[in-house]
Amino acid sequence: MYTGQAMSCIFCKIAAGEIPSTAVYQDELAYAFADINPKAPIHVLIVPREHIVSLSDAAQDHRALLGHLLWTAAEIARKKGLDKGYRVVLNNGELGGQTVDHLHLHLLGEQQMTWPPG
Repeated sequence: MYTGQAMSCIFCKIAAGEIPSTAVYQDELAYAFADINPKAPIHVLIVPREHIVSLSDAAQDHRALLGHLLWTAAEIARKKGLDKGYRVVLNNGELGGQTVDHLHLHLLGEQQMTWPPG
C-alpha cells in the first residue's frame, strides 16, 4: 500500500479514501477535494496520487504528471464556471509556505485576487 513517508501522509490517505473529504475531481493520476480551511469561496486542493514531497522533489519522469495537475486545475475551474478568473498556487518548501509534505496545487476562485500574494 504505502512505503516510507507516504505511510503517514495525510494527502495520500485522503486520496486513498482512508480519510473523508469532499471530492471535486478524481482520475487515476490525481485527486481533488475541497480545502477544509478555505481561503476563497472556492478553494480546491489538487494532489497527485503518487507521493511526491514537493515540486523540488519531482523527477524528470514526473513532467507529464505535473502538466496533468495543471490541466486538472483548469478543468475544475471550467466546471465551476470560473471564467472571470482564478488563481493556481503551488507552495514549495518551508519558506514557500508548504505545510504538507505532499506536492499539491491550490485552486482559488470566486473572489478578486490581489498581488503580491504575501
